[in-house]
Parts: sequence; C-alpha cells; structure tokens
Amino acid sequence: MADKLKIAVLYDVWGEEETPESEKSAESGRKRKEKEDREEIFDALTKLGHEPFYHVLDGRTQSLHGLAKCGADLVFNLTESYAGDDTMEMNVAAYLDLIGLPYTGAGPHASFLAQDKATAKKMFAFHGIRTPYFATAYRGNIDHAHDVKFPLIVKPQLEDGSIGIDAAAVVNGVKELMERVQYVQNEFDSPALIEEYIEGREIYAAILGSYERTEVLPLVELDLSQLPEGVPRIASRDVKFERDSQAYKVTKSAVVENLDEETTQKLSETAVAAYRAVKLRDYGRIDMRLTAEGEVYVIEANPNPWLSSKHEFAMAAKKSGRSYTELIKNIVELALERTRKTSTTD
Repeated sequence: MADKLKIAVLYDVWGEEETPESEKSAESGRKRKEKEDREEIFDALTKLGHEPFYHVLDGRTQSLHGLAKCGADLVFNLTESYAGDDTMEMNVAAYLDLIGLPYTGAGPHASFLAQDKATAKKMFAFHGIRTPYFATAYRGNIDHAHDVKFPLIVKPQLEDGSIGIDAAAVVNGVKELMERVQYVQNEFDSPALIEEYIEGREIYAAILGSYERTEVLPLVELDLSQLPEGVPRIASRDVKFERDSQAYKVTKSAVVENLDEETTQKLSETAVAAYRAVKLRDYGRIDMRLTAEGEVYVIEANPNPWLSSKHEFAMAAKKSGRSYTELIKNIVELALERTRKTSTTD
C-alpha cells in the first residue's frame, strides 16, 4: 500500500444549508437519502492509514476554488452532478484534470459516454456488443432510429439512477409511446431514449481495473421475479430507492449462484467489452439483461457506481474474498497506479 495520503472524499450537494456531515439529512448529490457510502469510505480510508477529509461541491465557485487549494494527494470522487445538474458530472472530472489533482474513477470522456445513453449504445454497437435497438426523440426531432418493435421502454437519455423510470415507462402502443415521450421531455427537458424492452434477468457485473487489466467480480442479480403480475420487470425508481414501496420490498439483489460456466463467461466477457468501449477505469458496473435463450444485452454502463457496503458492487467484492476496506484499498491503488503511469509518460 502507498504511504499515508491526504485523501479528499468529494461529493456534491445542492439546495442544502451547510451543516456538519453528521447532521445532514437531505438527499445528497447522488440523489439518495442514504449517505453511508461516503461515511463508510471515509472510515475505510482511515483504517488504511490515510488522512481522509470531506470536501463538498455546493454549486458555488468558492467550493471549486477550495478544491484546488485543499492540499489533497488524491480525490475519492463521489460526485454525480454539479449544482444539481447531472450533465455537469463530466466537468468535475475535467476540472480535476485541469488542476492536476489525481482522482479515483472515470475521467470526463467516460462520464460523457456513459451518461449519454444513446451515445453509449452507439459505442456498444460499433464494438459488436449486443444492446437493444433504439430511437431518440426531442421536441419533434428524431436524432437516431432503428426499426424498433413494441414493447418499448422510454427513459430520459441523459439521466441516471433510474430517474424517470417507473412502471409506465414500458409502453405497448403508439398512444402510450407518444404520451411517455412527452412526459420525459416536459418533466426532464431531456431527449427521450426509446428502446426495445428486453424480457430477461437483470444481471450486474462489477469490474475493477484499467483498460489493459480488468477483473470481473462475481455477478449479481437484481431479482425482479416477485413483482406483481402485470408490473414490468424493470429496475425502476421505486424498486431501487423507495423503501416503503411494495416493489422495493419484494425485490432483492444477490450474488448469482445458478448460472453455468459458459453463460457466466459470456456475461463477463460482454461486460469487459462494454467497460472498455466507454473508457471506464478503476471501477464500474455494467448492467445487462440475460434472456431465456441465453442472449446477453448490455443496457447501460455505470461509472463510479454506488459503493455502500450493502449494495451490489460491495456485495460482489465480498463474494470475491475482499473486505470492504480491501475494496476501497484496491480502488485507491488503481487510481495511484494510473497516476504514476501518466506522470512517467509526460
């Protein structure tokens, strides 16, 4: 392990009064009420012998100036927006590059490619990675269109965290499609991504590593089989985050134990190809669908996925034999190794 480092645990907030970390209760920039991910990371970094401290990007230029002067050796980057604007996530990474501050996770190119779902899907298709056929529409303009077939799922093209995805996102006819496209445009001021709905198992591949050397951790499945009859089997907002909803209560994630070796290898190889296609690094998660016929579709790539010890990435790491602290150590080491390589080639 590297020498003792000053590590800034960087996250974003908006619309909050600045209160001590332990007292904050509003949703964080990651749009979740739980905040234990950054607190657990802070504790893990402390256990590793480092000197972590929090730095908050609150949408004001002072917080950016403060970041440039914070004296950190490394930034553990947990931001997913700036001033509440998710499309600015890539700009935070670009700013860190500009000021020469090393950081964990995706760079600006990967953040852009992964967040713009249509662009990511075009990258997947270019690399021969199966992904659902799709179209994009905004205010009457069609940017791209395959010959798609119902049922379709309609979601904001530029959002993440299942924002804009609920049971009504799956449509079976033209009237429903037009209404949902209008909803996405009006509610999120975003192009609508219209893609073929793939019936199948929801499989997540957590990946550690660089382009040259990647490790796929044990696969995790979000089991949607207990959702009520007639409810689409999708990872909607209520399934993921609404603890009081019935959908949340009847779904769960667990390490996959019932896949044969050939299917597991196919899923893992597809995930690595997608990880590389959108230039993820250090760590990332690839969301896939596995059909009853054994076909694998990449749904999306997630740079800097949530690292709470109770959720999928840490779940996969634990199955691989890592403690939570060891997982954080691996991510820090990958960022440092990448930084050293960059500095020696300059």
